[in-house]
Parts: sequence; structure tokens; C-alpha cells
Amino acid sequence: MTLSADICQRAVRARDARFDGLFFVGITTTGVYCRPVCPSRVATPQHRRFFASPASAEHAGFRPCLRCRPELAPGRAQIDAVPRLARVAAHRIEAGALNGHSVGQLARELGVSERHLRRSLEREIGVSPVALAQTHRLLLAKRLLGDTELPVTRVAFASGFQSLRRFNALFRERYRLSPSALRPRPRTMRPEDDVIRLTLTYRAPLAWDVLLMLLGRDALAGVEVLQGGRYGRTVRLDGCSGVVYAEDTAPSLRDARRGAPSHLSVSVSSSLLAVLMPLLARLRHMFDLDAEPTAVDGHLACSGLGEHVRRRRGVRIPGAFDGFEAALRVLLRASSKAGGNVGRRVVHALGEPLETGIPALIRVAPTAERVADAGAARLASLGVRRRRAAAVSAVARAVADGALRLEPGSDVIAAQRALLAIDGIGDHLATTIVMRALRWPDAFPGSDRTLQRAVGASSASELYERAERWRPWRAYAALHLWMHEEERACDAQRPATRVRPSVSFSRRV
Repeated sequence: MTLSADICQRAVRARDARFDGLFFVGITTTGVYCRPVCPSRVATPQHRRFFASPASAEHAGFRPCLRCRPELAPGRAQIDAVPRLARVAAHRIEAGALNGHSVGQLARELGVSERHLRRSLEREIGVSPVALAQTHRLLLAKRLLGDTELPVTRVAFASGFQSLRRFNALFRERYRLSPSALRPRPRTMRPEDDVIRLTLTYRAPLAWDVLLMLLGRDALAGVEVLQGGRYGRTVRLDGCSGVVYAEDTAPSLRDARRGAPSHLSVSVSSSLLAVLMPLLARLRHMFDLDAEPTAVDGHLACSGLGEHVRRRRGVRIPGAFDGFEAALRVLLRASSKAGGNVGRRVVHALGEPLETGIPALIRVAPTAERVADAGAARLASLGVRRRRAAAVSAVARAVADGALRLEPGSDVIAAQRALLAIDGIGDHLATTIVMRALRWPDAFPGSDRTLQRAVGASSASELYERAERWRPWRAYAALHLWMHEEERACDAQRPATRVRPSVSFSRRV
């Protein structure tokens, strides 16, 4: 989204929450940069400068506001017009790719030279890779200092710093105060407190109940649990294991009018502290928290889906904690009508056990390496249909070997082509995997018969033609149409028997 200075000025005057995270405003008289929703007194227009990111604001010499806390702002939607290399690199850096690793290593992983990567980020985002990484580390540290009782040393290392001395020096240099100065009184983490509690801000509205329903359709038993409006799961990242829970804590209407932020409350096992940066990035992706629902809903409502949008405002794409896990969920659900039972058997056979003390969370999701090593025959013995078992095994091997990248920012076309080249994976499955694993908002499976029926199209080509008006958010349009068709089918059956709607993202192809 391209924002003019005039739009930014009006958004700041109105403290419009729709623009939260889309830009930041630097105040030249104080040297502070804020979110558009900052409750502090609004500076005069001539004293405002606008920036696309916290990194660019800090590069210009501004420090984050202690009142509105820019580190809590929602992120940018992936559809924003930033070239793919810069977008992928920025996403990887936000998730901690440079924590303990060099820019050269990241460049090699992305298949470009270190110089080309630096120039791309400086041209598109305005800062170097190292400066961008430093901003993300400092903002996470500021967040942990303000919201937790972790000692400063643990905050430094949890934020990706390799040296406490470097952390203290950079914090003072950028923010002009010491880390401990952010805390009103000395704190110590209680030994018995094994949980870190944080928030993940989003742009309202968020159809949380719908999102949980969609995630629950292909949830992996033993890995995930959904109960009482709360989502929980096991996590294993870079050798660290634990549990994370998330639930929506949207403010009351009165508080929302006063500018109170909408956010998820997240509880993280302290054993995951070392991987907190990538963990939070994955959760934002999984729940599609960087979406701009006002823009999406407004566009779809003006493009023939007004009734659908009015019934389900703030629908989000159910993402994935891990790209291969997304593919596994989609393919197992498509394997049989009893996909949940098949998934349970696969998880218990191939997912490593994890001691959590929680009966519903006892395994970590099977990795691509373990599934590839198990092979198609082993999957078939667990109840996966033979052709689908071969497809799952092939996807696992491609991901394990690095031939298939299933992560946000990866090449959408390349990933879809690689999936379609695998026997047993058609357009619907490939597109659904891309939608969820790569968080691609314009993914649209035109071959899906349910979508064709929903709009009265007689062929995939006709459906694609009609769906052009929903670009660049066709994935959200598909969600609305799928849910509408499921509800209509449920209503048709209700006189005979009451059937709960079952939204499927993975029909047989």
C-alpha cells in the first residue's frame, strides 16, 4: 500500500487504527517516533516525518516512543509492493536469520551475492541488513523489558544478541537510556514462573472464532488443542521444545474507541526463550495477524461479496506454524473422510514424543526429514491412501532436500510448479498448500468444484475470469465462498438431521 503524506497526516490526526503498523511518524522536536495511534499530544504537521518501518525511523536518528510502543505495532501484509528478494530477506531477518549468522550466509541461502542483498534492502527498505536486524532485536528487547520480569541478561540473549556488552551499548546508543531504565523498579523472574506472557497486536476486526474453526478442521491430535476460544500447541525449534497458547483479548467497544489495541494474549514456555524471535514471527504468520481486514473486506464487499463480508468480518487465512506441517495437514485431510484419525496415527507414529504435563499435547509435529525417511509404504500402513502416501513422501523429500521451499516469502510460482509436478497433487491441493504455507493472499484454486458452484461458473476458466475482480485478495474470497457453501449444505440437511458445518480446504482431486 502506497501512502501519501496527506493520507498519513489525516491518519495521525484521527489516530486511525487502520493505519497502525503501515507507517510510523517521527517527531522532530522530541526525536521520538510513534505509531499513528499514539495517545500523546499530536505534534504540528511541520514537525512530523513519516517512515515505512521502525528501522528506517531509527536509521534517521529517531528513538521509539515509550508510550505507544512501536514494537507492538502489527506488521505489513505480504501483498505490499516490495520486490520479492527484499521481502523475503526482511521476513527472514525479522524471524532471526542474522542472530548468530552472517549476511553472507543469508545471501547464499537466498541464492544472491551479499552485495546484491545489501543493495536490495537499502533500496527498498532504506537500511542495511545489519541495521534491520539490530532494530528487530532492540524492539523485542524493549518489549521483554516492559512486559516480562526476565533479567536483563536473559532479555539480551532472547532478543538475539550474542553479547551483553554489545546489547547495553547499542541500547544506550539508539534509545539514549539504559535497559534497566525502562523498568520502574528492579525485577526478578520468579523461579516457579515457567511461562512468558506477551501480546501479538493485530488490526481489528479479527474473526477469531472462524479462524479457530478453520484451524481445527485439520488439527493434528497430540500436537494441537483448541478449547474454549484458546489455541495451544507443542513447539520444537532449533533444539528448543515447549508449549505455546494463544487467545483473543479484543478490547471492549468503549476501550476500542479510546484507542486500546486489539491483540492476542500469548503464553510461551520459558524453555522456548532462546527461539522467541522466530516463534513470534511464526505465530503472526499462522494467525494472519498482519492482514489489513478493512482493506480486504472493503474490496471484496465492493466486488460482489458484500453479504459474505457482512456475515464474517475480519476473516483470516489459516496459516501454518511450519511449511511442511501445512502441506502434511492438507494432504492428510484429503486422504480420507477420516482424515483426523489418519493424522492422529501419523503423528503418534512419526512425531517425536514431548513431555509437557498436558495430556492433549504429547507430540511434536512430524518433520519433513522423519516423514521422508519413513517412506510411502509406512504412511500407507498408517491408513494414508497409497497414491496420497506417495505424494506426502515426495513432498517431504523435496522439503528435506531443499528443493521445495514452503515458507512465507518463497517464490509462489516455483513452489506451486514443484507441487504440481508431484503425482497425486492437483491444482486444488497445490494452491491450498501455497495459500497456507506461503501465506499468499491471492492464491485461488479455480479447479475447485465448490467454488465454481458458489459463483455459478461452468468451468475453471470461467471462475478465474470472474475472480479477477477479487485480486489481490482472492484467497479471502475463496474462504468466504467455501464457508457459504458449507453453511448452505448444512441448512439443506437440517430438517432431517442437524449437521455441523465442516469447512474443508483439501477436497479430493
